[in-house]
Amino acid sequence: MITYRAGRGRLGVFCRLIPLGEGLVLYIGGGEKPHIGAVALAVPRPSLRDPEMTSATASVLAVVGHKDDELARPAALLAASRSGVPVVVVAGVHIEGAKEDEIKGLVHRSRRAVAGALAAWRRYRRRSR
Repeated sequence: MITYRAGRGRLGVFCRLIPLGEGLVLYIGGGEKPHIGAVALAVPRPSLRDPEMTSATASVLAVVGHKDDELARPAALLAASRSGVPVVVVAGVHIEGAKEDEIKGLVHRSRRAVAGALAAWRRYRRRSR
C-alpha cells in the first residue's frame, strides 16, 4: 500500500493506493471527517481521438447529499488511463461549513495526492521488475 499526503490538518488530503492483481484501488480521504462519499470504477480503453493513446471510461455512485464524486471520477479516469488497468476509487473528504476557497483547496490537494501516489506506484513497479 502506498500513501501520499497533500496538505496538513483539516485541509489535508491523502490518497492510499492498493495494487490488487490486475487493478488498483485508491482511497481519497481527509478533511475533518474521512468517509465514503462516492465510488468510481474506471476501465482503460483506446482514446476516441487517437487510438494510439489510452483513455478511460468511468461509472460513479455517490451517497445522496455528498459531492465526493467530483473527486472520485477524475481520479479514477486519470489512474486508469495512466496505469492501463481497471481502477476503483473511494472518496470521502469533509470539512464542516467549508468555504468555496477551502473546497477548491481540497480539490487541488486531492489531485496532488492522487498524482503523487500514482508516481510512487510507477517507481515501485519499475524497481520490482
